[in-house]
Amino acid sequence: MQEKNVEFQNITFQYPEDSQRMFENLSFSVARGEFVAVVGASGCGKSTLFRLINRLEEPEAGRILVEGRDVREQKGYSGFMPQKDLLMPWRTVGKNLMLPLELRKIPKEKREPMAREMLRQVGLEDCWEKAPRELSGGMRQRVSFARTLLSGSDLLLLDEPFSALDFLTRVSLQEWLAEQWESLGKTVIFVTHDVEEALYLATRILVLRGRPVRQVESIPVPLPVPRRRQMLEQPEIQELKERLIAGLQREEAAYYEN
Repeated sequence: MQEKNVEFQNITFQYPEDSQRMFENLSFSVARGEFVAVVGASGCGKSTLFRLINRLEEPEAGRILVEGRDVREQKGYSGFMPQKDLLMPWRTVGKNLMLPLELRKIPKEKREPMAREMLRQVGLEDCWEKAPRELSGGMRQRVSFARTLLSGSDLLLLDEPFSALDFLTRVSLQEWLAEQWESLGKTVIFVTHDVEEALYLATRILVLRGRPVRQVESIPVPLPVPRRRQMLEQPEIQELKERLIAGLQREEAAYYEN
């Protein structure tokens, strides 16, 4: 049995401005080294999961554990990559990458070698002195991912990081991310609204349903790793895709009716 990396234990949460709870006694777990995609209708709480894990919001009840310890007792346990890269425009790529190392109080003489090696790993070693504005959207997202890795955390939270990119760039970065996960062995929780993206990347999909969300549907993706895009054409994957999309459409319709 795989060890748990993240565990929600009976989490109840409601935003002050909402009339209804978002989560009620919600429990689920993510195993160490898994790549889990989270999907759900608009407003179901996908991004709120990350806000709770990172303690940007506090639950009314329940506990969130990372590596068996309450997140309230820890620091630096997760690396977060948002939809927008949030690179600082006044810093070069290299200095952007060194920021998490500064926050971790890594000695100055070690920061640049570590950041340069990470930039090499994401294939952008020639961009050290460039400003973020000189990079394409896909390159900026790779720099953002490298910066997330330099947080030093084994848990990576990726919040729709490719949704703003054009189709070909998004496909390229999906393949690149799959390779990174296979080589790094990190635990990844990936929020997406794209069912096909979830099927291509994840070993398991968590579906959030209802309001409040009381449980998640856990769906293993029946594909081997490493993945090839042609695998998505298999009949059982196409059937799973259509079932997921139909379910999300029903949830979306119910959300707007209410």
